[in-house]
Amino acid sequence: MQLSRRGLILGGAATLAACATAGRQDPLNLAQISPAELPPVTTPLEVVVTEAPKTVMDPRGVIRKPLLEQAMAALERHGARIPNRDAMFIVDFDRHSAQPRLYRLNLGDGRVDLFRTAHGRGSDPAHTGFAERFSNTPNSFASSVGAYVTAGASSGSVYAENVLLDGLESTNYMARDRAIIVHAADYCEPGYVAQHGKMGRSNGCFSLSGQDLRVLRPAMDKGRLLFAGA
Repeated sequence: MQLSRRGLILGGAATLAACATAGRQDPLNLAQISPAELPPVTTPLEVVVTEAPKTVMDPRGVIRKPLLEQAMAALERHGARIPNRDAMFIVDFDRHSAQPRLYRLNLGDGRVDLFRTAHGRGSDPAHTGFAERFSNTPNSFASSVGAYVTAGASSGSVYAENVLLDGLESTNYMARDRAIIVHAADYCEPGYVAQHGKMGRSNGCFSLSGQDLRVLRPAMDKGRLLFAGA
């Protein structure tokens, strides 16, 4: 029994020794290993995340920044009513009527084209050239501010060629009932402005010169934003 017990003890010691030997790692001597036996060196893949370039609206800064921001916000706010987003139109009633203050903003490349437009006589009773008040009330003959959607080119008995507008906000929702449109008028021609130093006044419409209407009427067409601010 003692021998047998001793044999078991010795056997167990040998097993522990073998385990200890198997678990020990001698330092690796690279000089004894050929290059072909070394594991391949892998370089972590560098992933560069880039954002698509964003178009800068009005890079020349022609439009007043607060007005541009208001117009862009209106484009999102009324997105369901504005299906065509190749261009939008912004009117700055804070500027004098002799100055170009109707902007066509290309939403693809951010470019801005400038035109003149009149304001309503109810907005400028003294005919100073500055719009001072705005109204959505019928027979006020005043301009209305806010977001409009162009409702298509049209023809009428008074103004042969025009663009219809629908007001989208509380400040201009009566636009169709008030017949607020984009049309040409002789008091918007360059000669009138040169003679009087300002445009004449409309009954609340966005009046243009004949040449400007010919340019803008096809571009406005239907389903685009026109935003007027002051």
